Amino acid sequence: MASIRQLLRDIETAPNGPAVGAIFDFDGTVISGYSATLFIREQLRRGDLNARELIELVQAMTSFGLGSMGFSAMMTVTAQFLRGIDEDSYHEFGETLYRDQIARRVYPESRALIDAHRAKGHTVAIISSATCYQVQPAARDLGIDHVMCTALEVEDGKFTGGVVRPTCFGQGKVDAAEQLAADQGVDLDQSFFYSDSQDDLLLLERVRFPRVLNPSTQLLGTARDRQWPVARFTSRGRPSVSQYLRSAAATVSLVPTFLAGLPVYALTRSRRQSLNFSLSLFADTASALIGLDLKVRGQEHLWSHRPAVFIFNHQSKADVVIMASLLRRDMAGVGKKEIRDMPVIGKVLELGGVVMIDRANSASAIEAMTPLVEAMRKEGKSVALAPEGTRSVSPRLGAFKKGAFHLAMQAGVPIVPIVIRNAGDVAPKGEFVFRPATVDVEVLEPIDTSAWQAANLDQHVREVRNLFLRSLGQPLDDAPARAAATRPLPGGKTKAKAKPKPKAKAKAKTGAAVQAKAKTEPKARPKTRPKAKAGAGVGKAGPRVRKS
Repeated sequence: MASIRQLLRDIETAPNGPAVGAIFDFDGTVISGYSATLFIREQLRRGDLNARELIELVQAMTSFGLGSMGFSAMMTVTAQFLRGIDEDSYHEFGETLYRDQIARRVYPESRALIDAHRAKGHTVAIISSATCYQVQPAARDLGIDHVMCTALEVEDGKFTGGVVRPTCFGQGKVDAAEQLAADQGVDLDQSFFYSDSQDDLLLLERVRFPRVLNPSTQLLGTARDRQWPVARFTSRGRPSVSQYLRSAAATVSLVPTFLAGLPVYALTRSRRQSLNFSLSLFADTASALIGLDLKVRGQEHLWSHRPAVFIFNHQSKADVVIMASLLRRDMAGVGKKEIRDMPVIGKVLELGGVVMIDRANSASAIEAMTPLVEAMRKEGKSVALAPEGTRSVSPRLGAFKKGAFHLAMQAGVPIVPIVIRNAGDVAPKGEFVFRPATVDVEVLEPIDTSAWQAANLDQHVREVRNLFLRSLGQPLDDAPARAAATRPLPGGKTKAKAKPKPKAKAKAKTGAAVQAKAKTEPKARPKTRPKAKAGAGVGKAGPRVRKS
């Protein structure tokens, strides 16, 4: 078996540039399991499938699995149940399903392979027998420009119940790869293809570098016979009983570690020392149970300027353990009000100094954080919170809310950005189970907020968010003409330097910048599409995403 490190080394030794293709199958390769299963389940919930149609669909899928029905015939059975449904509703359906269910199934290892190919300037594509409604949201999130899928016929914006032939299966995938090569100048004789299925044997044979991920038994035998590199990923999929038990223990460990601090309080009469003991004990206990290791850069910034408002990007419930491990003492936090309803744990967090806020009501949220200002000013405590307000489904950074920035200004303390790169490897949004992982963390230099003004707060928020984006290697937020800038100061601080208001000419320049940015974004999908023609199922269907 090949390791992910070996696969990444193979990419590193490949030539740079778009002539090298990096082609990925989707189900079982990029994600764990099958997106079609999730789609069918959701179709039932939406009422797009009734019981009789489900039976027909299961029969067709069974016949395909047994080899008595071809893929195109099976897709024809599937497509007929969509006749008359608006295609736009399925684009929205796909986005929702990705956010709620599919995103957490993306293998971190596959994401790492995709990122490595993109860093080399390779032409990255997904070629899948699934439909674009299943694949495109993931492709957009992964930064993949080219998507070739099986296409359904659409006329006047509605599904006709037909399938565009040839479908993207077997030889159809080879045809799709050849078209990608012709359109993008890719040399398949210098390209990679990643797949888990024997159905993709023709394309695996066509490229120079076949890579077998999470293979079926049949493909595993073929790969061994031909000495193709094989890797299995265990970061997603069905967890073991041990992982369930360890995850449950890590979750509830907050309670016994809090209780363990009570003797400290009884002997010292110091609530602060008791909570500090419990916080450190919880961090170490939960990390051990999870199998969480941290690789930290800039650790000195965790201690150089306290009290402070520590802000972090929020991908996972593991962030609680990560932040506890980093900060360890003299901390208060902010959580959503729903946490208060959690039996025992909610009360423990409140006693530990976590302020519960209503994220839907910004005015009441700011008011609820008033005690934190006093805790920083009078008790020297620091505060940790996530300016995104909620967990993201992927490493892509969300918009920042202003609460953390108001808090730092009112308390007169610096902001310390903490960039967490891959907490989703431990527990993506929506997953109960924690999985062992090493998480990369970068603590950036503290930012002095003493010269900040409320009138320029949007600009300050944008600049701080850009620090995160730069560290994560994601496209920066193209700011309008700058009203303020941050610059390092002696002692590791970064101070906001006020600048004069931009004049009208600067505003005009900003407008041009926004237009330039708009040209790089995906074009809006037309509301009505002409009837698809034969062969349209094999081609570029993916969104254009700006490359960082």
